[in-house]
Amino acid sequence: MDERIVADHRRVLREGLPLIDLRAPVEFALGAFPGAINLPLLTDAERAAVGARFKQCGQQAAIELGEELVAGEIRRARIDAWRAAIAAHPDALLYCWRGGLRSQTVQHWLEQRGVQVPRVEGGYKALRRTCLQIIEEFCASARLLVLAGRTGSGKSLLLREFDAVIDLERLANHRGSAFGAAFSAQPTPIAFENELAIEMLRKQPRPCLLIEDESRTIGRLALPEPLIAAMQTAPLVVIEAGRDERVRRIYDEYVGQPLTDGVTMDALRVRYLDAVDRIRRRLGGLRHAAVRRTIEAAFAAVPAEPALHEAWIGALLDGYYDPMYDHQLTSKRSRVVATGDVPTIRAFIRDELSGDQSISTPP
Repeated sequence: MDERIVADHRRVLREGLPLIDLRAPVEFALGAFPGAINLPLLTDAERAAVGARFKQCGQQAAIELGEELVAGEIRRARIDAWRAAIAAHPDALLYCWRGGLRSQTVQHWLEQRGVQVPRVEGGYKALRRTCLQIIEEFCASARLLVLAGRTGSGKSLLLREFDAVIDLERLANHRGSAFGAAFSAQPTPIAFENELAIEMLRKQPRPCLLIEDESRTIGRLALPEPLIAAMQTAPLVVIEAGRDERVRRIYDEYVGQPLTDGVTMDALRVRYLDAVDRIRRRLGGLRHAAVRRTIEAAFAAVPAEPALHEAWIGALLDGYYDPMYDHQLTSKRSRVVATGDVPTIRAFIRDELSGDQSISTPP
């Protein structure tokens, strides 16, 4: 067995082994793996030039151009960067697109400098293919319990009390509603699926796993079809919470906490006006205009006055979120196995996740 090649892709993903991604930045930007460091053998321009030479003159000519482009001081600087990364992460692995020429070249150059580092067999494509297989297998076999409830009922807070959880909103960096964008970017679709697969791999086997009820998309990211199918047949538990409680919770999460964290009133105002404009058709012209005016009035008050913000939040619950949720729940009622307040649902979930009882027959 060649110790210079690592072929156990699931172990690489499960253990989160450090990865040095040798692909060009444009390839890396489309999607990678959590914690991967992009230290490319070729820049985007160099990769394009080598690719063009390959098409025109074949592999050997392309290799010769690559050797010419990455030579002298450029090569020394890149080798020094790889060596520094390996020194910081002694268990690091190399990978390129298919585990071929780029990773073999870098591995050879490092060996010439006395540095031994394994490469991933099959490279990025093999790891990516493994991620897709993990998602398929997980969705076909895992026992899921779906947590539902109206907007602001505290689903996400309760979800995070447990370890046996697939937290889709955390992985997607989005709260899952028109107003739920984070102040940092969402991952790329490929990076989201890769991290989701790794989460699934690490959470199995469990008697049961909790997952929050979501639509087909979270922000701009689509859930994998096998996961949607599994969630649509899984039993549901539903948190019930009063309107005033939900309004206060939403204010704290969407206005109070961001202000405490240093987000400006103007940044929040612009964000939420844009969000309400995106759902204008569903609100209808008159309701949209009224909510917009209420948002403007709330953010004009400095310091923030919770009652003013609770007015537009309540209007959105009454005119948009609650009717939509009630409509969606109608088709899911046959799968509901428990309803109640947070303490009631917490206790039910705890029993289910521990395997102490099997999910009861829906009432």
